[in-house]
Amino acid sequence: MPSPRTPSARPRRLAAALAVAVALVATAGGTGSAAPGAVTTEAPAAAGLREAMFVGNNWDGTADVIAAQGDFHRIGRVNVIPDKEERLREIYLNPIKLAFFLGVRSGPGEGHDQFVDDMYATPDGSSMVVSRPSFADVVSLDLRTGRINWRFPVAGYRADHMAVSPDGTRVAVSASTANTVHVLDIGTGREIGSFTTGDKPHENVFTSDGLLWNMSIGEVTTALDAPWLDWTKGDRRITVVDATTFRTVRVIDMRERLDAFGRGDLSDAVRPVAFTPDEKKLYLQVSFYNGLLEYDVTTDRITRAKVLPGNPKTDPDRTTWVNDSRHHGLSMSPDGSKLCVAGTMDDYATVVDRATLQEGPLVEASKPYWATVSGDGRSCVISESGADRVTAIDFATGRRVASVDVGDHPQRVRLARIPADWGGSSGS
Repeated sequence: MPSPRTPSARPRRLAAALAVAVALVATAGGTGSAAPGAVTTEAPAAAGLREAMFVGNNWDGTADVIAAQGDFHRIGRVNVIPDKEERLREIYLNPIKLAFFLGVRSGPGEGHDQFVDDMYATPDGSSMVVSRPSFADVVSLDLRTGRINWRFPVAGYRADHMAVSPDGTRVAVSASTANTVHVLDIGTGREIGSFTTGDKPHENVFTSDGLLWNMSIGEVTTALDAPWLDWTKGDRRITVVDATTFRTVRVIDMRERLDAFGRGDLSDAVRPVAFTPDEKKLYLQVSFYNGLLEYDVTTDRITRAKVLPGNPKTDPDRTTWVNDSRHHGLSMSPDGSKLCVAGTMDDYATVVDRATLQEGPLVEASKPYWATVSGDGRSCVISESGADRVTAIDFATGRRVASVDVGDHPQRVRLARIPADWGGSSGS
């Protein structure tokens, strides 16, 4: 791989100061696994486990558990905030925590508290590990009893995307206001290590070569969304660390790569990503862009860009797009031949042929917010956050094959293994 690069010397201190000022104004009034979407690479399931999918209902504070293929029927539901009253007392007694809690509600929460961002199962299938943005923590919940096994408060005031190591024993979580990623023992919640990132760490991905990738997206809650104000968004970069020592081995500033590719007009805030099975190419979404980019990991170059159709009904005012998203959700078929794209603000999802980058049918969907892969690898599964359902789209035909209702504002969807006889926790 190319040698590490030093992040470009943009005026990050001023950007950070502007972000803090905006946050204070907003609160003053009320003051995977390996590659995402890939079929799991965990050890073979222990006896008595079955495959399922976790669906995080962010505004509900629940997670639905659905079948991982077929009709994707709902199996049960988990209450991921059984300690809600205790956490709220703690927050309301601390003015700084309260300010950030209300800031999450008025900013990324779109007027709602964010109770579940990401979820994974422990290797033995007994527990669900959940990042809770508004409570700035990660908890492990016993799937039988619904009780909390352990709780880890993250640095700063908001928890975000997670990833699980290929062996299923470690979970990485982004502490978005602290520019830090924590790596925890998934069984005990003990911190194994941490590392510093760019501004607002977001997506995390473990790769098979023993690395951990983090994509920071910068400040996404301000209204400074005009292209000429892009510098106010802060230090956005990909930080790649050794997954054992957590030392930085590479920093990728997409601004330089985009400029070299002739797309200086695009944001360098990397959103969801998908690696090819051999991990030699990375497909990525960036803020404000209705499309995707192809990045060659070995040559360190952006090699292709694909613009996808815009919905004529989409408001052209970028300040109305949720958290600077245009398209947010990307996964790849297990054989690497197809990409599945969630066209969030354009209200559709589509399957894209990776060889030609030609999109298939546009499947109507209400604010799709994530895309992953079914247990059998045949379907892309998207969360429709605007319709409170998840929908499966066949990779081969690009057509909808199933939809199932879930809770309020589903976002992350993750493949998991749970006890074969589980039908819901006693705390749900």
